Amino acid sequence: MIIDGKEIAAGILKDLKQRVEELKKKGVTPNLYIILLSDDPSSGSYVKQKMLRGEEIGVKITLENADPQISTEKLIEKINRLNNNPSVHGIIVQRPMPKQLDEEKIEFSVIPQKDVDGFNPNSKFGVPVALAVMEILSKLKTENLKLKNLNFEGWLKTQKITVIGRGLTAGKPIINSFKKMGIEPFVISSQTQNPEEVLKNSDIVVSAVGKPNIINSSNVKKGTILIGVGMHREEDGKFHGDYDEEEIQNTASFYTPTPKGVGPVNVSMLLKNLVEASEK
Repeated sequence: MIIDGKEIAAGILKDLKQRVEELKKKGVTPNLYIILLSDDPSSGSYVKQKMLRGEEIGVKITLENADPQISTEKLIEKINRLNNNPSVHGIIVQRPMPKQLDEEKIEFSVIPQKDVDGFNPNSKFGVPVALAVMEILSKLKTENLKLKNLNFEGWLKTQKITVIGRGLTAGKPIINSFKKMGIEPFVISSQTQNPEEVLKNSDIVVSAVGKPNIINSSNVKKGTILIGVGMHREEDGKFHGDYDEEEIQNTASFYTPTPKGVGPVNVSMLLKNLVEASEK
């Protein structure tokens, strides 16, 4: 069965819109400042969705197309000005970043109160993509009456969970989110010796690779829950996920599509972070 990420996001956005209206009554308009440094198509698509959904709930989003050749020092100067600007509540340096930049220094330069992307280790907020995966899984648990005697974490601890990919922007924060709940997921990377065996024994698979056919009906078991985070653009100009949805639909019990799966929930969780930053 398809997991409708757009519907899940709509519920979150409806609540956020009401909270933004309350903030505006107090003279506060949540303001997100995005610094874009590349023409990566995935990043461009994600930024566009942030702006559309932000407009929908009434927040202000400022997009700066910065010089891709900027130095780490100059970028940090720019970030510090935004840190000190009380009208800016959230700051994002959109990934991927150009290779000349020191990502760790940049992560630490955004103050925790404004790090709505959650990459500063001291951030007040979770990484939106990890929050989105948890939100989707929590909806599945809530809708399953057989699990009514278990809370969300209790249910997850009964599942064999595998994350494919451990990249900094998706796989790693998702893995860390499970670990914070006391759950040690299996992790499949290019170094994994027996990926097929691990997948075949998994109840929940989160794929964060961004390449075609990472998952298919022959390498996961019947009834698996598939959460597709990774995406790539194919020759048809459209974005596709890590698995062919038609090919796995009779194998997976639930799966997220691409688009309209994790993406909309990811954006809504980012905006939730922004609204919380504004309220504080």
